[in-house]
Amino acid sequence: MKAAEPSGASLALGETSPKLGVHRFAHAAMATLFEVHCVHADPRYARQAAEAAFEVVDRLELELSRFVANSDISRITALAAGETTRVSPSTMECLEIARRMYAVTRQAFDVSIGTGFERLDLVPEDFAVHAREAGARLDLGGIGKGFAVDRMAELLGEWEIRHTLIHGGYSSVLAGDAPPGRDGWPLTLSAPGHGGVLARVSARQKALSASGARKGDHIRDPRTGRAVRDRAAWVVLPWREAAETEAAGSAAWEAVRSPAAVAEALSTAFMLLPVEEIEDLCRQCPGLEAWLMLEPTEVGIAAGALVHLAASGPAAG
Repeated sequence: MKAAEPSGASLALGETSPKLGVHRFAHAAMATLFEVHCVHADPRYARQAAEAAFEVVDRLELELSRFVANSDISRITALAAGETTRVSPSTMECLEIARRMYAVTRQAFDVSIGTGFERLDLVPEDFAVHAREAGARLDLGGIGKGFAVDRMAELLGEWEIRHTLIHGGYSSVLAGDAPPGRDGWPLTLSAPGHGGVLARVSARQKALSASGARKGDHIRDPRTGRAVRDRAAWVVLPWREAAETEAAGSAAWEAVRSPAAVAEALSTAFMLLPVEEIEDLCRQCPGLEAWLMLEPTEVGIAAGALVHLAASGPAAG
């Protein structure tokens, strides 16, 4: 299956030696291409596990896509004031993450795209969504791929496949244990119009996400409706290690179970937030890192510079 070209800022898997025994499986879903790269002694077993993971993605697409007529999200969007609809446990979990990230990012990440997330009440114990007012229009495109990658990783873990890298459409990546003999999965950061590979990272037990627009596209702030800066953003979060460093009220709150979803939401928000607020989030969330391709007018950075933000502060590359 031929992979689609990335549409904006992206992550890509670097070269892996055939001697490492890495198997690759691909599946089209959610208007993109999902891939599983894994190491296992039995190729047939690895394929069966990957196919089971792709079935999870297909199920989630039927629940989370606004383009599916009777999906959970379509029914929520159609609610009149005072109406309630039941949703699947997966949809409720994804919405709860979205609501939390809406608060953490001061509404820069908004799956209602400015139509009023506050119009909806989530009732997790009943797996229900209640509309206090009509008019909320949900689009989980900024979190759904990451959420699907997280659920795929859970299933592959149940199959005891842990030397794995999973990605959804170049922009959401979850790196598990590295191939034997390597310290991590080799990944590259790139963005159209910025000279190919911008940075290389070796990822193990990390979630990564990329956000950025192609030339000519326009990204609008859901809080104001105004077009925003021409920026690209990449986010890295720890995966299982986050359980030992989780801070109350921080963006790491869901990183233990859904790191790819959280990373995807943050990379979307980091397209909009001031650098100072991104630095604050990095300090609040242990292990959170961000790379930003900024406009020259921002924070005095030279044109084309890649800025790395972490708890220790910014550094231009």
